[in-house]
Amino acid sequence: MAKRPQAKHKIDRRLGVNLWGRAKSPFNKREYGPGQHGQNKKKPTDYAIQLLAKQKLRGYYANIGERQFYRYYEEARRRKGDSGHNLVELLERRLDAVIYRMKFVPTMFAARQFVSHGHVKVNGKRVTISSYSLKDGDIIEVREKSRTMALVLGAIEAADREIPSYLEVDHKAFTGKFVRGPKLEEVPYPVHMEPNLIVEFYSR
Repeated sequence: MAKRPQAKHKIDRRLGVNLWGRAKSPFNKREYGPGQHGQNKKKPTDYAIQLLAKQKLRGYYANIGERQFYRYYEEARRRKGDSGHNLVELLERRLDAVIYRMKFVPTMFAARQFVSHGHVKVNGKRVTISSYSLKDGDIIEVREKSRTMALVLGAIEAADREIPSYLEVDHKAFTGKFVRGPKLEEVPYPVHMEPNLIVEFYSR
């Protein structure tokens, strides 16, 4: 699993957005980057705008490593259709992303750890790879012994997020279904994502 050198709250300030829509994000109080140069604002170049778009999307999914993120881009480019939209769909098929979307955990970072610690089953089999790619119709289940965890119960009860339409969830049974890959406009990002700029970045 890729290490994350920055605290997740610093990611918000470094990127200049409340990336996950958290009420406790420090960006809500200080809308500028960390460090002594955080308030120096210059007109960004096209390269800087594209780089920021990539960092935002990478950061949102628990700061995916650059090498792994580039592999998603390569796969998205090989597929038919819009490469940017394909990229988002591939990211949303990740098991940790789906566990987060289904509200079994409170954050994307918690989802990665939750999966890697063996708390999740896919189609009845235990899966510990957070980047595991789900197929249409796959059934996701929180293992029985993990259903009483405060982390899980707190996330289910929280009213800060809704379940997107491309997923079905039964919180009473602690199960869910990945119905289909989403379209970009269906993904509930708290901030505006621009995957088309990421395609431009890698196409340079």
